[in-house]
Amino acid sequence: MDFTLLRNLISRYCVGEENWVDSRTVYIGHKEPPPGAEAYILQRFPDNRIVSSKYTFWNFIPKNLFEQFRRIANFYFLVIFLVQLIIDTPTSPVTSGLPLFFVITVTAIKQGYEDWLRHKADCSINECPVDVVQQGKVARTQSHKLRVGDVVVVREDETFPCDLILLSSCRQDGTCYVTTASLDGESSHKTYYAVPDTMAFRTEQEVDSLHATIECEQPQPDLYKFVGRINIYKDKEEPVARPLGAENLLLRGATLKNTQYIYAVAVYTGMDTKMALNYQSKSQKRSAVEKSMNAFLIVYLCILISKAVINTVLKYAWQWSPDRDEPWYNHRTENERQRHVVIRAFTDFLAFMVLFNYIIPVSMYVTVEMQKFLGSYFITWDEEMFDEELGEGAQVNTSDLNEELGQVEYVFTDKTGTLTENNMEFIECCVDGNVYIPHAICNGQILSAASSIDMIDSSPGGYRREYEDLFFRALCLCHTVQVKEEETVDGIKRGIHQGRPTSFYISSSPDEVALVEGMKRLGYTYLRLKDNHMEILNKDDEIERFELLHVLNFDSVRRRMSVIVRSSSGEYLLFCKGADSSIFPRVVSGKVEQVKARVEQNAVEGLRTLCVAYRRLSPSDYVEACHQLTEAKLALQDREQRLAQAYDIIERDFVLLGATAVEDRLQEKAADTIESLHKAGMKVWVLTGDKMETAAATCYASKLFRRTTQILELTKKRTEEQSLHDVLFELNRTVLRQRSMSGLSVDCLDFGLIIDGATLSAVLKPSEERSGPASYREIFLDICRNCSAVLCCRMAPLQKAQIVKLIKASKEKPITLAIGDGANDVSMILEAHVGIGIMGKEGRQAARNSDYAIPKFKHLKKMLLVHGHYYYIRIAELVQYFFYKNVCFIFPQFLYQFFCGFSQQPLYDTAYLTLYNISFTSLPILLYSLVEQHLTIEALKREPSLYRDIAKNSLLRWPVFLYWTCLGVFDAVIFFFGAYFLFDNTTFTSNGQMFGNWTFGTLVFTVLVFTVTLKLALDTHHWTWINHFVIWGSLLFYVIFSLLWGGIIWPFLNYQRMYYVFMQMLSSGPAWLSIILLITVSLLPDVIKKILCRATCPTATERAQASQKPVRGLVAELTPLSSRRSAKGQSADSSHLQRGAAEPLPHKLLSRLAEGGGADLRALSPRVLRLSGAGFAYYAPGPETSV
Repeated sequence: MDFTLLRNLISRYCVGEENWVDSRTVYIGHKEPPPGAEAYILQRFPDNRIVSSKYTFWNFIPKNLFEQFRRIANFYFLVIFLVQLIIDTPTSPVTSGLPLFFVITVTAIKQGYEDWLRHKADCSINECPVDVVQQGKVARTQSHKLRVGDVVVVREDETFPCDLILLSSCRQDGTCYVTTASLDGESSHKTYYAVPDTMAFRTEQEVDSLHATIECEQPQPDLYKFVGRINIYKDKEEPVARPLGAENLLLRGATLKNTQYIYAVAVYTGMDTKMALNYQSKSQKRSAVEKSMNAFLIVYLCILISKAVINTVLKYAWQWSPDRDEPWYNHRTENERQRHVVIRAFTDFLAFMVLFNYIIPVSMYVTVEMQKFLGSYFITWDEEMFDEELGEGAQVNTSDLNEELGQVEYVFTDKTGTLTENNMEFIECCVDGNVYIPHAICNGQILSAASSIDMIDSSPGGYRREYEDLFFRALCLCHTVQVKEEETVDGIKRGIHQGRPTSFYISSSPDEVALVEGMKRLGYTYLRLKDNHMEILNKDDEIERFELLHVLNFDSVRRRMSVIVRSSSGEYLLFCKGADSSIFPRVVSGKVEQVKARVEQNAVEGLRTLCVAYRRLSPSDYVEACHQLTEAKLALQDREQRLAQAYDIIERDFVLLGATAVEDRLQEKAADTIESLHKAGMKVWVLTGDKMETAAATCYASKLFRRTTQILELTKKRTEEQSLHDVLFELNRTVLRQRSMSGLSVDCLDFGLIIDGATLSAVLKPSEERSGPASYREIFLDICRNCSAVLCCRMAPLQKAQIVKLIKASKEKPITLAIGDGANDVSMILEAHVGIGIMGKEGRQAARNSDYAIPKFKHLKKMLLVHGHYYYIRIAELVQYFFYKNVCFIFPQFLYQFFCGFSQQPLYDTAYLTLYNISFTSLPILLYSLVEQHLTIEALKREPSLYRDIAKNSLLRWPVFLYWTCLGVFDAVIFFFGAYFLFDNTTFTSNGQMFGNWTFGTLVFTVLVFTVTLKLALDTHHWTWINHFVIWGSLLFYVIFSLLWGGIIWPFLNYQRMYYVFMQMLSSGPAWLSIILLITVSLLPDVIKKILCRATCPTATERAQASQKPVRGLVAELTPLSSRRSAKGQSADSSHLQRGAAEPLPHKLLSRLAEGGGADLRALSPRVLRLSGAGFAYYAPGPETSV
């Protein structure tokens, strides 16, 4: 019976909600609601078992085979194998079945082993012990036995077994601290809250007495979103409804910190938890090399079919003559005589397909997979990409895109935390037009002289003093910072001692820590949040208490946050801080012009700015605000939209207090990395949500823009003055005119484009009213193509992805790379061809969703210019070499049919057909594709322009592919006809014995194996001991195998046609001569071609190879890319210069002052400089402040 309709009607009647969304009802402790409250409908939820494995013991074989045969190549070889089984083919089914079986088996073993490891991990998680409250007592059970509605006890440093709603904790205020490092990488302590009606529970008996239900949304993967409410039933009273949000939901995988224990109820279990829902795999990305390989395979498939058609037609043309229809040695049976000619022709066509099918190598797929998998370890083993501060190195989340790192044309990078350190340093604040610059403020670090710093007393009048106090209080109250107390100092537990805090601040936002630390240096110290009261220590060493009533959390759309507090005098205050674009429009009074001028000046200097405002609330205003917030929070449908509307109504009519400036320094070697990427031919775009002036200053500092760069602005400010149509066409004319004036000299063009999010939306917005030869989108792309760098500011996360998608879809189809460190960068990382996450301070979401993860932005240089370069040239050689050696292998078979009456007689023995791609020629090319270095690591880093030589898939273009194919055909002709002409003298041996067809085939095969192996040896630039071992070992293995295969009568074979064939061939002097001569003739054209090309028109790579000097005593290693770490890598002078360049403004000003440079300071602006202890404040006559 379906209770869905009944449940929806009952829920709608009880709650009074007209538009009800699909939700679930959780009965805490599995207790039925009291009679008359609501109908008790038992719902079925999954258990808490986590399953990350793909297979079970029973479905592994069928499911794995199904997945493998979905690949076209595997399915093709399966069809060929079945054809060999069904019809009479010239080769044994073993020749196709054994390689296919080998490939399928190796892949199945690899996937089975990986799934077995997943099973083990699942078992260890599912069998973890968990404490559950049952009938007022704590019972121990296993994690997978948890059910929705169970009340769980979690203790400090334990991991939450499922998604839980916090009921109470050991703290009086019902809060607990949690780290979500395993979910998003954020190691900071986050605060979660219990609802007021349950936070007083301290014992199992009290928790067990709770009678309540939870109504919440169905499971969804967003880690930061949760909508629900709890209905608490009391004796004969109406149920009390309280809203539940993300601040009440404890996620599976997070860890409890700094809290002894909590009680919580399970709401999502097993595969319904948010962590499990985030297991979903990302969309499959395919590299340009893989696409080229598939195109080449189609060409070779067409060649295969054409060969089979040609041979079938020629066979029947040859047999058209009666005397050739039935040779005396090949009489047809009566069934064959009666078979229709079409059926016979189709059968012969399939037989030729089987005979020539080795032109498409099944082992190439296995070799490519192994090359990618093993090659990816070179990135993780690279010691130069290991960061000691983080204690981590680079990570490879997918090995399918290794070679794509060598094809990047566009780099899209975030700014904060990617180009910059995301380590904020408080520089100054502007209060009511007056500027304050404290001394030695560093995020999270207290200098030794800090305790003796005197605070600034810079208030000449009561009016200014009031604004200063409000400003400093606003920054001490409007934040989500937590106070972390030091556990022990000299063996004594320390906290707040004699008004001097020994604690430090932690927060998920480095900006907030920097601001609170800055206020501490200016005399206002945030102490703690206790019993829902925030305590601050003012400059008079008096503790002030403010009751925290509401927090209007920050979001990327509003770009501001607010708090509503009540002072000890009962006054209601709303403090707000946020971006200038979101504060200024809501301000009704204050010195707006002076503050705006200071904000713009700081932005030009590359500082991050925030504006601070406040509003006094009357009791009626506060009641109205509470009503709006409560109503929005209780909504189960469209809660976020309703909260946004409530915030918009409440956050208005502000009085502007001032602004802050925080510096986010450039990361080490960020400018050098961007400069190298430019030299390598890549275009770098910065996509950020920051102000245009701040982002532009960072772009100049990072050398994205040079002083000679002509900046083109496409911003909202300009489009307000002119129409978007006029601005776009004007910029396009500017670019085209400069390009025509420059002539053929493209290098002198240096344009930089700045665009903001609002203008970008207008450019990308489709409109039917537009007319003209080109749409705005195409004009915008044309402008961007002629710009060396682009800055996109005020960008939303979705707009970042739209930009990447726009460039991907342009007519050039460039390869794009996106790099970022925060959750707002995930969309563009997933959209780009290659996504790289930085293990930064904004969490690990970017690193988890990326294809590769690196500790710092500077590591991108080696990732692309060295690893990407090597990966591409290696796999390009691998693909071309595989097709080349298979053309050499099969084309003699095709020629042989002209000399055997198109009878489908194989040229090679079955063993040679089977083992050619598996054993004789597979290992040398695999090792080459792992360790080849055509240039040294130092040369690639020193000359980034070498990256241009491999751009746009240059080594896998059609001309190169045709050259390799023609070279294979040429070598095959030399093999076949060279051996054929040498066989004119049939008495080839000294005793007069004639050679047969198997000796002829063995001679051709021997020349083939030696030629293709030596061809690879000639292409090898970087020789190690393992290269020698594999290349010469493969040739030796072929000789030994042939001696054993032909030297023993094998009892399991029904034929002995190869017996003594190889030994007889080697006993002939002319055979030795022909082998050496044919190998030399085959290799000579390629050698001559390379010599002539290097001498006449060498590439940049070939010139770099010629300039490389051999290094004596060079120790060749198996892992060529893992270079040893140098002692420091910098001279004392260079490190000193770097430190000097990164020195913040206050240090420079004070050092100049100490050297008698006060006149220079006064020359900055007509301000009065006032010094007081550790800091100084300088004042400007507000209206005259200029940018």
